[in-house]
Amino acid sequence: MNLIHPRIEVSVGTQTLELWDGIRQVKRWPCSTSKFGLGYTEGSHKTPLGGFVVREKHGEGAPSGTIFKSRQPVGLWTEDFITPDDLILSRILWLDGVEKRNSNTWQRYIYIHGTNDERSIGRPASHGCIRLKNEAMIELYDLTPVGTAVWICE
Repeated sequence: MNLIHPRIEVSVGTQTLELWDGIRQVKRWPCSTSKFGLGYTEGSHKTPLGGFVVREKHGEGAPSGTIFKSRQPVGLWTEDFITPDDLILSRILWLDGVEKRNSNTWQRYIYIHGTNDERSIGRPASHGCIRLKNEAMIELYDLTPVGTAVWICE
C-alpha cells in the first residue's frame, strides 16, 4: 500500500498511534509513551509534544525482535530472554522536532520503536520514546516514508 499524504498522530491521553493518509485513517494501534510524563528536557526521559518529522528509518529487513543499540542490530530478543532493560526492537523511526519547544528531539534520540515489554503497550511505560508491539512497528515502518509528519498531543 502506497500512501499519498501519510501522517502519524500519537495521543498520549488514549495511548494510541494512528496512521493517516490525508483524511483517511489507515491504521490504529495501541502504543506506550513515557512513564515519566511529558517534557522537552534532555535526560528527562519524558515524551515531547507537538510537530515532528520522521528524519531517519532503521531496521529495514531485520527479523522481528532484532535488538538495536545506537541504531545498529546487535542480537535477537526472544520471549525467554528476561531483562529489566527497555530494549529498542524490530524497527526505528527517528523523530526530529519541527517546533522551537521540541527542537532538541533529534539529539534526545526520541524514536517510535518496537519493545521487549509488549504487555505494557496501552499505558505510559517508556523512557520517552513511543513504543509499539513489534508486529505493529514493522507494519508502520513499511508504510511510513522518511519525511512523514508526526503529531504528538495530550
